[in-house]
Amino acid sequence: MTTCYGLGEVKGERDQSGPLFVGNLHPHVTEQVLLSVFLPFGPVCFVKVCRDRATNLSCGFGFVTFAHRHDAENALDALIFSELLGKPMRIMWAQRDSTLRKSGIGNIIIKGLARDIDDLALYDTFSCFGEVLSSRVVCDSNGQPKGYGFVHYATPEAAVLAIEKILNNAYY
Repeated sequence: MTTCYGLGEVKGERDQSGPLFVGNLHPHVTEQVLLSVFLPFGPVCFVKVCRDRATNLSCGFGFVTFAHRHDAENALDALIFSELLGKPMRIMWAQRDSTLRKSGIGNIIIKGLARDIDDLALYDTFSCFGEVLSSRVVCDSNGQPKGYGFVHYATPEAAVLAIEKILNNAYY
């Protein structure tokens, strides 16, 4: 039996989703703040803001697990890059296998981005080529885009397709 916020105790009826990774969090975001943002999408079984063990300060990321996968999918679609305390949240499925992230497979760098391209525009542009695990426009210390970013696809085939389409200008 599991207790989920917004649902109470659940006996076997849930199809618990994998956790959502929520990054780029403002230092003042707490578990209660994250819960209030995600709870409207459905019952939440777990919420955690990761903190430095020595200082107890936020590490700028956390995790949210829903009781039902479709609720997590709806939250991801609705909240990706939405602002929380003035910072756009990076939301994606948490990758338990860190070797996928660290391998660089499916990860591409995009240079020459216009300075008005933000994380959401980058995601929207490149998600048509395959499932995007994460995307990010690199910014300077003042929060201004530096003209390049990264897109990490779930498969190397999607990354190759994106590169081919962009290089051949078939996308435009």
